[in-house]
Amino acid sequence: MAIRQIVKQGDEVLRKRSFEVTDFGERTHQLLDDMYDTLVKADGAGLAAVQVGVLKRIFIVIDGDSVRDGVIEFINPEIISQSGTQTGVEGCLSVPGMQGDVTRPNKVTVRYQDRNGDWFEIKAEGFIARAICHEYDHLDGTLYIDKAKNVKASDR
Repeated sequence: MAIRQIVKQGDEVLRKRSFEVTDFGERTHQLLDDMYDTLVKADGAGLAAVQVGVLKRIFIVIDGDSVRDGVIEFINPEIISQSGTQTGVEGCLSVPGMQGDVTRPNKVTVRYQDRNGDWFEIKAEGFIARAICHEYDHLDGTLYIDKAKNVKASDR
């Protein structure tokens, strides 16, 4: 496992659409393990593969209060339903030192594959729903600052 460099705003890769994953072998497993190590070091809430320069439809999101509680690995995710709204402050590891208010669904249902290619479905709400939507946007080349209001320097 390794800690990868996080791509920062201004790098054109962050604006590209990621490709579907078809190979669930060792390279995908290594990428997921590296993403976990990178997220732990960065103390973030989630990380998309594109944020480490890999254009694959993969992201991870914390499953608990901190990354040390574990993560959920999403491969080829599809948001199949959403409801309600929530507005809250967001930041991004690829846009360091900034934060802004973003309105997102309060509840989402996501269909996704795990590292072995098996399909699952999860219903999430609140903070985890927000994190899933934030990371999902990365897969299509969208950054939170594209949707945010009141973007300003953060304390972090």
